Amino acid sequence: MTKQTPAPHPAVSYRPASQKTAPGFRDDAHRRSRAAAFSDGADVYEDVRPGYPREVVELLATAKTVVDVGAGTGKLTRDLTAPGRDVLATDPSADMVRTLSRLFDVPVWRATAEATALADDSVDAVVCAQTWHWVDVAAASAEFDRIVRPGGQVVLVWNTIDVSDPWVLRLARIMHSGDIQKEGFLPDVGAPWEVAEELRLTWTDSLTPAQVHRLTQTRSYWLRSDEKIRRRVSDNLRWYLFEHTGLTEDSVIALPYRTDAFVLRRARGR
Repeated sequence: MTKQTPAPHPAVSYRPASQKTAPGFRDDAHRRSRAAAFSDGADVYEDVRPGYPREVVELLATAKTVVDVGAGTGKLTRDLTAPGRDVLATDPSADMVRTLSRLFDVPVWRATAEATALADDSVDAVVCAQTWHWVDVAAASAEFDRIVRPGGQVVLVWNTIDVSDPWVLRLARIMHSGDIQKEGFLPDVGAPWEVAEELRLTWTDSLTPAQVHRLTQTRSYWLRSDEKIRRRVSDNLRWYLFEHTGLTEDSVIALPYRTDAFVLRRARGR
């Protein structure tokens, strides 16, 4: 019988949490190569990545036409659909687009944030969930200025594993996930956009050890690694969860998350 397991006792963390506001890339080529890792793995992504709190969707309540850019498998797309609203979705990954098209009856096509293939002034809002840190900020900001109607908005949102508990921080380090944007970070944005509103939430997802392992398999580090590195990550996870912490296969881990969302509006009020 599956039982709820309380958060395991904290363990020593050998390094403090990240103070970054975004991942570090050497140059544009390095950023693109890391993002290309998501060409595979959409089915696992859909299975274990969490969705988004309803408060994120409420930030787009007045938008009649919304495009979800970098939509992945549609974790946010599904909640954006509502009577009287047109929802569109794009992603550069063919695998993600295949899965999203299968799951939802919305127009979806392959495109990037820097080149959406949408017409000028064609949407009321753009939303980017788990996406903005993969884009060329200046180019994507200019593209969104082109496609968003006067008075429209852009919403950037991230789900991040909350690593304030040392046990979770160490888990995130083993997973190579959840320790990118520091608590309270602000995203870089380009002209003419500025951050007009912030939403900061905390919540908890419940996962078995097997699901934690599958969640690890949705991260860029895993997707771009060879089998030797993947085996090492898997071995480290098994040791940490079972030997070090004493969990069992039917344990349920309360995994804490932060959601950070930002409403962007044009600085000049266009």
